Amino acid sequence: MELIELKKKAVEIRKETLQMIYKSKTGHTGSDLSCTDILVALYYNIMNIDPKNPEMKNRDQYIQSKGHAAEVLWAILADKGFFPKEELLTYAKFNSRLIGHPNNKVAGVEMNTGSLGHGLPVSVGIALAGKMENNSYHTYTLLGDGELAEGSVWEGAMAAANYGLDNLTAIIDRNGLQITGKSEEVMAVEPLDKKWSAFGWDVHTVDGNNMEELIEVLSEENRKGMPKMIIAKTVKGKGFSESENQAVWHHKVPTEEQFFKALDELEHQLEVLTND
Repeated sequence: MELIELKKKAVEIRKETLQMIYKSKTGHTGSDLSCTDILVALYYNIMNIDPKNPEMKNRDQYIQSKGHAAEVLWAILADKGFFPKEELLTYAKFNSRLIGHPNNKVAGVEMNTGSLGHGLPVSVGIALAGKMENNSYHTYTLLGDGELAEGSVWEGAMAAANYGLDNLTAIIDRNGLQITGKSEEVMAVEPLDKKWSAFGWDVHTVDGNNMEELIEVLSEENRKGMPKMIIAKTVKGKGFSESENQAVWHHKVPTEEQFFKALDELEHQLEVLTND
């Protein structure tokens, strides 16, 4: 997909995500909107996957460690054709497969996530298995920055470098906010780049809402014998002015007025991209 089309797709996915949250009256709005560009880059440009054959051998593996941002993942999986778009209307309803965290009863989801700190260690295991079995797939995982307070993250970080997992790429959605406030005030983790380098990772820092930068860093082959860490600096609630950089939007449902204002803003963003 061309760069301009990827940018448009990200706006469209943000609209779909907001519609799901507004209609269901639940969802992690700020968390979804901050990582939308990252997921669009992965699913529409980078990963080797096939919605018609979701169990394809040697498919790339994606683990969403920040599982609370499930709405954007559901929107993308439906748009890619892993399940009918009509099913999005059932989100968070009784007996729906589309719950508030990734659910591997849905095609395209490799692992149930939600308990923070699990995604990276499991991804290390998946990548290590790929090495042991001489498989060609690449493993990707997305972490939240608040999640970095979990000790299991750093056990996974150490193991990945120890086993030379150059078939593993981790991305941190570094929006600087978590449900209780600024992540650096809740549990300081800086300097992130130096910490991950010290753990033996090849570290890259990018604008996580800039599609060009995301595609460039994700397209680069990993350094031999080293896992890749992408620190993606994002804006919490990206795309809707009222939700941007506001911790209160970590888990918040827009009012009717806010919902239609957000749709108007996103429609304007699409018009600008179309006319560029």
